[in-house]
Amino acid sequence: MNEKNWWLFSVIVSIALMIFLSHQWFRMNMYEVERTELVNEAMTNAYLQKHWESKLKEYGYVDQPTLKVKTGIFIQSLKFSNSSDVELSGYIWQRYLTGIHDTIKPTPPQAGFVLPEQVNSGDTIAPQEAYRIRSNDEEIIGWYFEATIRQPFEYKLYPFDHKTVWIRMWHYDFSKNVVLVPDFGAYQSTAPDRIFGIEKNIVLGTWNQENTYFDYKYSSYDTDFGIADYIGQKGFPELHFNIVIKRKFENAFIIFLLPVLLVATLLFAALLTVSKEPGLINKHGFNTSGFIGACSALFFVVMLAHIQLREQFSGSGIVYMEYFYILMYIYLVIAVMNTYIFSMGIAKRLTFIHYRDNLIPKVAYWPLTLIAIICITEIIMN
Repeated sequence: MNEKNWWLFSVIVSIALMIFLSHQWFRMNMYEVERTELVNEAMTNAYLQKHWESKLKEYGYVDQPTLKVKTGIFIQSLKFSNSSDVELSGYIWQRYLTGIHDTIKPTPPQAGFVLPEQVNSGDTIAPQEAYRIRSNDEEIIGWYFEATIRQPFEYKLYPFDHKTVWIRMWHYDFSKNVVLVPDFGAYQSTAPDRIFGIEKNIVLGTWNQENTYFDYKYSSYDTDFGIADYIGQKGFPELHFNIVIKRKFENAFIIFLLPVLLVATLLFAALLTVSKEPGLINKHGFNTSGFIGACSALFFVVMLAHIQLREQFSGSGIVYMEYFYILMYIYLVIAVMNTYIFSMGIAKRLTFIHYRDNLIPKVAYWPLTLIAIICITEIIMN
């Protein structure tokens, strides 16, 4: 097979691999998670009856009837301050019925809720009562809040990652059998395909809104907080408001992935200059020391970009995009070794290096690169 056919074969294989890699990225960018999404009051009551109220006797709390407090939330701002902290602000309100909730209704300045995952950011203010409205036998109390929530986010798929920011809420008197239930009537729609409870024009920076929903997660604590007969230690339904967001791929691509692709292209261009033909050497100005110097410069470009990426996820494991940098480190070393062995004419047994003026490493560059990325992607996805 002549040299032209070698290059044609390389191009065809590379295109096929690019198509397959694009399909992998498309699958990677899909967000699928099993969840119990609460969409209306009837569903919530049935869910609580099955998973909580029917088990009160089993847990030994038959003398503590369940008090349900309708609770709503509206998020006005959301910002990631680092890889594990989210700054939120907005309103939380609750509905208290006269004669039913008299013993648990909060009085100023007490807020009717607790955010157990809130951390002190230094400038966070306590929830402030914003309104208190009386309507027949019901009193609606609303609070403005600012909170920094700490959560263990997973960044393994960056930049194809999705995040579910959840706001876990307790009633302020969490020693009693008080269950917070979503105030569905306060929203225009809480259907599974609707986004609610969040500012329509909220600025999310490098994120897009995907979905919002209420659900319950069950408590599991190895302490009773010093409260006798604490009811929330095991299996208690804790109300969560969840905000599903999706990263904007374009931003990560321009900042982190594009430099790596450019370095890979420059390394390939440098590899094309490797030759023992006098005419090509004069035309390209190839020499071994110059090639090694170019690889050293590319190494520092990759290293600086890698450090910048790593600083964003200092508390996380290796993210998907980091493997591109690691792959480039390996390629730079292999390229230098290949060029040195070829130019020095050593290791004659490595015929794939010396064959036709270093042809095989050149035509195999992009197919092998894409195969490596595909293998890495498949491992990360599984």
